[in-house]
Amino acid sequence: MKTVTLYRPVGEKELILIAEGNFKTFPPRLEWQPIFYPVLNEEYATEIASKWNTGDEFGNYLGFVTQFDIKEEEFLKYEVENVGGKIHNELWVPAVELVTFNDSIVGDIRIIKVCIGDQFEKASHALVQLQIDRLKD
Repeated sequence: MKTVTLYRPVGEKELILIAEGNFKTFPPRLEWQPIFYPVLNEEYATEIASKWNTGDEFGNYLGFVTQFDIKEEEFLKYEVENVGGKIHNELWVPAVELVTFNDSIVGDIRIIKVCIGDQFEKASHALVQLQIDRLKD
């Protein structure tokens, strides 16, 4: 089985939801979020985590880069959209198809990087603090 590696920048709240799903699924989108968009490379995921997530109070000023593998046949069902520079490629998965997309994840969702914003004070969950301690530079 062929797989494709994708990345997803997330804040603290989404990371906790991923952990509650045993690192096997991404949580449903909020009603005002019609698209789930993992990105195609670590550099772009890191850019989002460091520039956007670290300034977001809802995510507790934390950005985590997650990495996961998806079956190639599922990957090929969706459009790749370029939203800026040459590294800014996202896979646009309609939110209504996220359950099927999640079912095609091979293995675990891995946390590979953390970015900490200037306004971050403390983690709201022990799992989050564990990841910060494990990944911070």
